[in-house]
Amino acid sequence: MAGDPKTLERDRLQSSTSAATQSPLLNPSETDLDHSLRRLEVFLSLLGFHSHSSILKLLLCASAFLLLGVAVPVSTIILTLCPHGGCDGYWIERFEVTVLVFRVLLAAVSLACVSRNLYKYGIRRFLFVDQHHGQADRFQKEYVRKIQDFFLLLLWWMLPCFIVKVVREILRFGAISHDSTWKASVVLLFSIVSWIYLTTVFLASCLLFNLVCNLQVIHFEDYARLLETDMDTPVFLEEHVRLRYNLSKISHRFRAFLLSVFLFVSASQFVALIQTTGYKETISFTNSGDLAVASVVQVVGVVLCLHAAAKMSHRAQSLASVACKWHALLTCSSTDTSQGRTNSSGNLEGAQPAPLLINYSESDLESLDNVTVPANTRPVSYMSTYHKRQALAMYLQTNAGGITVFGWIIDRVLMNTIFFLEMSLVLFVLGKTIVFPSK
Repeated sequence: MAGDPKTLERDRLQSSTSAATQSPLLNPSETDLDHSLRRLEVFLSLLGFHSHSSILKLLLCASAFLLLGVAVPVSTIILTLCPHGGCDGYWIERFEVTVLVFRVLLAAVSLACVSRNLYKYGIRRFLFVDQHHGQADRFQKEYVRKIQDFFLLLLWWMLPCFIVKVVREILRFGAISHDSTWKASVVLLFSIVSWIYLTTVFLASCLLFNLVCNLQVIHFEDYARLLETDMDTPVFLEEHVRLRYNLSKISHRFRAFLLSVFLFVSASQFVALIQTTGYKETISFTNSGDLAVASVVQVVGVVLCLHAAAKMSHRAQSLASVACKWHALLTCSSTDTSQGRTNSSGNLEGAQPAPLLINYSESDLESLDNVTVPANTRPVSYMSTYHKRQALAMYLQTNAGGITVFGWIIDRVLMNTIFFLEMSLVLFVLGKTIVFPSK
């Protein structure tokens, strides 16, 4: 005899829940976002980004960096030295040393800054994917797509640089190798492996910052759509304060990384410019092509960071115009004639300042990760709907926010300035190095 269908369904759900609890590795409730985050975390761990408290893993990450990033390229430079000037202009040692020094510095800064944040916050809090009222479920598809774009962008930027690097190394080793073929092949392989490791670490760090900003762009675009709904003005205010607070935390966590990347890349381009202009002999792709490849990779990293930060700042600043448009449309179509309470002078009485509008400094952000937006922030009841909307529009105009580096907002103006400076330097270096002299 069949049992009650409701009882059978309840027993089935209870059994499946207990099975999922006993076997967490086969948890059916695991989402696509969880899979994407785990894949990203594993990939970062393979590159040496330390995100666990284990001392052993920290030592392994440091050892891998010292081996692949320092020992191997230094060994290849030593093994390819040309005694008595026997390279006939196909080897310029100062160029190789300069490229290696800045490549190692950029990779070390990337590892240190990103690993510190991953260790302190974890991958989910680092990316801000589950910060507020289950929004990880609401934006799961967008999160997964952005994480997939991270891997695609890394592949598309690495592939052309890798091809150019391999071609250049083959030409160089074919011209300067005086030893056996197998030894030259081993040195060539080690040189390419070391380049892949250091370049991937640097570009992955820049793309991580790009990913964090793009995930926040999803929230700001959703906030712009939220203004089209019929909701209370305090809801809009609370949501914007939360978004702006997240931007402040992102700026605080990445400011050292961004500043270091800008300074090291600029210094690398200036040194390459001075060395290429000061070299009196023939400069060609064979003897100085590594300068060209390194310059392109460095500028690509800077562009990825600048583009993400400027895009995020632009989205934050554009909310003021969206709010003004929303306020104007509602005002023109509204039949609300209520007015706020006026005092004896005929002026509208203002509301008391709410604790919601406290402006936290960046130095306090590390201790405020778990701060929640206060609930008692609604304006007093006698304010009309019109004045509520106007107050929100004025607030958005004066508190646009954006990605900052020690107070400097990275917007389109700053992006264009830095971009054209770096492009001027790298184009000069490319013009000096991508040359195939005729015999």
